[in-house]
Amino acid sequence: MTHHAHLEETARALVAPGKGILAADESSGTIKKRFDSINLESTESNRRAYRDMLFTAPGLGEHISGVILYDETIRQGLPDGTPFTKVLEQTGMIPGIKVDTGAKPLAGFEGEQITEGLDGLRERLAEYAQLGARFTKWRAVINIGPGSSEASPSDRIPSQFCIDANAHALARYAGLSQDAGLVPIVEPEVMMDGDHSIDRCFDVSVRTLRSLFDQLYEHRVVLEGALLKTNMVLPGKDAQDQAGPEEIARQTIRCFRNTVPAAVPGIVFLSGGQDDIPATDHLNEMNKRGPHPWELSFSYGRALQAPALKAWKGEPANVEAAQQALAHRARCNGAARFGKYSSDMETAAA
Repeated sequence: MTHHAHLEETARALVAPGKGILAADESSGTIKKRFDSINLESTESNRRAYRDMLFTAPGLGEHISGVILYDETIRQGLPDGTPFTKVLEQTGMIPGIKVDTGAKPLAGFEGEQITEGLDGLRERLAEYAQLGARFTKWRAVINIGPGSSEASPSDRIPSQFCIDANAHALARYAGLSQDAGLVPIVEPEVMMDGDHSIDRCFDVSVRTLRSLFDQLYEHRVVLEGALLKTNMVLPGKDAQDQAGPEEIARQTIRCFRNTVPAAVPGIVFLSGGQDDIPATDHLNEMNKRGPHPWELSFSYGRALQAPALKAWKGEPANVEAAQQALAHRARCNGAARFGKYSSDMETAAA
């Protein structure tokens, strides 16, 4: 099989009908926040136990195609020594790895960020491939600043420079990833923080994706062997006017039709701070409006894990209940892939 065909096969498997991706790539800082919420100390053994609980949930592979791991996690495994990458593959889930080293302040651009991690990436990708990873992820952060329409365009956040710098880094990462035989998931996240309108989010999302695909093209990234992970088009979480699922679906699909080439096999949404049920609901609403040129799927972290984390609380006795909570969310999102989710599925499980 040619290099390109191999990448395309993996990309398509990650967005297989009825399935989506579990993001379990929380950095040490983020997992500590999650554990703080259940009063559990973030130790290496607690983090290992938590991921063990998630990855061994019975039936998870029916609706989860792949799992994004963190550097520590890809080196961990079950108490018997079986690496997590093997555990996932045995149940038909594809192991992946987050490879960026985080968003840092963009020098000279107050309030804006650039993602680091290109230095030494080539060598890290080779190591991750040996450890069993088959796809990778890199996240860029695009903030929407306060800025009434009166603000001069040169003062508005995001600046075009910030968008282009992040798009360039995403494209360089994607090229290196494909060179290493790994499918890149390119993730520009237009943040929900702020009181901006849904129209402002639409404009920024269009600018971001337009710049990203320009750069991917310039860098000769094979779109058939890559996936887009991005935000839904939503009002800021402090906005006066919130939007219903229909408007969110309409604006998001319009944004993608204007920016995402049909060669891309799939778009996987991030939950980005949405609660678990709205995240499922919005995905469902979009798929009800299909068919689309690309698979519209999910790559949720918190929106899949939150109920499981709450049920688990770090107690071995709660593992089964936590796994059921995770499998339930995966099942609901699997149904949303076909536009067949309904709130009855929530009550039926309760």
